[in-house]
Amino acid sequence: MTNSSFIRRASFVMELVLSASLLGCENSSSSGTCQGPECVVPSDPCPDRNPLRNLYVGELHVHSSLSFDAEFAGVISEPRDAYRFARGEALEIPPFEPASARRTTQLRRPLDFAAVTEHAELLAESVVCTTPGADGYDTEFCEEWRQQIAMAQDATMNRPVGQLPPIFLQILALANMTPPRLPPICDPLLGKDCSEETASVWTKIQEQANEANRQCEFTTFIGYEWSGNPEGRNIHRNVIFRNETVPSSVVSFDAVPTAQGLWDRLRSDCFEGLPTCDVLAIPHNSNFSQGLMFNPVNEDGSPLSAEDAEFRARMEPIVEVFQHKGSSECKPGILSSDEQCGFESYDKTSNIGPPVPDPDIPPLSYVRNGLKEGLVQEQSIGVNPFQFGMIGATDGHNADSGKTNEKDYRNTGHIGALDWEPRRLLAFLPASGIESNGGGLAFVWAEENTRDAIFDALRRREVYATSGTRPVLRLFGGWDIPTDACDMQNLIEVADQNGVPMGGTLPALPEGESPSPKFFISALQDPGSEGAPGTPLERIQVVKGWVDDNGEAQEKVFDVAGGDRPASVNLNTCATSGEGYATLCTVWTDPEFDPAQRAFYYARILENPVCRWSTLLCNELGVDCSDIDNVPEDFAACCHPTIEAQRSIQERAWSSPIWYKP
Repeated sequence: MTNSSFIRRASFVMELVLSASLLGCENSSSSGTCQGPECVVPSDPCPDRNPLRNLYVGELHVHSSLSFDAEFAGVISEPRDAYRFARGEALEIPPFEPASARRTTQLRRPLDFAAVTEHAELLAESVVCTTPGADGYDTEFCEEWRQQIAMAQDATMNRPVGQLPPIFLQILALANMTPPRLPPICDPLLGKDCSEETASVWTKIQEQANEANRQCEFTTFIGYEWSGNPEGRNIHRNVIFRNETVPSSVVSFDAVPTAQGLWDRLRSDCFEGLPTCDVLAIPHNSNFSQGLMFNPVNEDGSPLSAEDAEFRARMEPIVEVFQHKGSSECKPGILSSDEQCGFESYDKTSNIGPPVPDPDIPPLSYVRNGLKEGLVQEQSIGVNPFQFGMIGATDGHNADSGKTNEKDYRNTGHIGALDWEPRRLLAFLPASGIESNGGGLAFVWAEENTRDAIFDALRRREVYATSGTRPVLRLFGGWDIPTDACDMQNLIEVADQNGVPMGGTLPALPEGESPSPKFFISALQDPGSEGAPGTPLERIQVVKGWVDDNGEAQEKVFDVAGGDRPASVNLNTCATSGEGYATLCTVWTDPEFDPAQRAFYYARILENPVCRWSTLLCNELGVDCSDIDNVPEDFAACCHPTIEAQRSIQERAWSSPIWYKP
């Protein structure tokens, strides 16, 4: 098939993909969402309810002032402000002048759904330490807490760049202990009980999420972050509930210091404790987990049983593959020769400190290796514990849900007063600074914009991630998808009826036949917004993982569409050249398919190259790395080899995989 056959008119495909005409239930999705005479439609469906699913973009990982680290960064916004921002309203962010905010920020395009996920840890302290008369308010710990907030909020206070405050170092030291400990103000071992204060913050989080929820217009989810950090190894999870029925308390790392313990508590408190409660957990930043995130063992080190793997897969159907602390997809040389794995990749095993040469990173720190390990486990015990879809997020700490644009990030950062000006943003900072990026977005294909529909899409993994832009991506896999599906007017309906969508598992191989599966992949360029036009697509790739005849996991990347229109970016002016594609569509058949080998396939969309946000900012500041002796010390990181190697980037999207089981 030639590239000319991949090209389709963007407006025509956009109409088919995003505005498919409503069909009767009998013509609905083969994915099992609504079919035949047993089809159940909500009693009050949304006007745009679509059995072929609509596309919604959102953010399931952002923090407000109710998270201790955001409060330490001078943030004053609460969850309701984050939801207003997500819907398109302006937001004040630190630092502040005596009478007003020094900065405001606003999304170029609003979101369709959001969840504010405050850290479960130290929820009580945000109340105790800032409420005069509260038991503990006058402690030395709370005095340091308030001093840190004042310093971060006040633009006239000149804290050294990159220096963590003493109270933050104290908290890190306690969190890294085994088992972790709370600061003395709320440590049960010292007779301090802050459960009432924690409950008050948890109630506020619920109330503000529920008041912001708008049926069919804007969906909010109640959730929080379990911030596990054993000995500095990141095993954080975002906990997302389906609806307003949630447990009466959050589960924190200091109370429950293992992921398995978290799942067990969610099972008892939610699944078993409340009739209509449903919940899932989303791992993030596996790139800093030092191999723990996808380690296929129980908390006591014993191997997973089929029951263990099944429960883990139920609890964690999706993973956050990209956010402002980098990409967790893969890394060159870590069980991969894929050159695209270097995109927004950190050269270290934690988010503190500058890059280090040849860091010793365990392979199971990366999502793709986790997906491959899942195949190996399934071959051994019959169940895949790592059968997860992929989403993106920002992990912003300004209450700035979905703030991902490269041009905007260079002016705002994501962590309040810690990265609010160029000399701070262009430094090697913990969890921020020049190595970071604007973060990613989560996309779901759901029948309508409601909690149930979007949560169902998350559960069935019909989701995809981007590095912050908004291309439209669909993937279907099946045995009978017509090879000319891209030329059909009802292409999505045809692909849907003859295949499973991203996140699904191929049906059994047709009896008596040995065909290869066919994959329908459609991608549309991000249309962009005023002042920030979208970037053309460069190519579609398919990433395949499989288990070979020796039981070893393998991978290969296939270029399946595009790639024949060279494009480039001038790093001095950031002007781009090259045409690229407005839309790409193909039906791809695996030329190396072996029906005896279990496998997964996901699509990766690459856009044409553009300047990274740091290149935009370093250029604006006149940094000339060819004259290194005259580069100001505040901007020296612009010329660090790691940063120089990523002056241009290719924004991208990752679909959830489709699995094949022999």
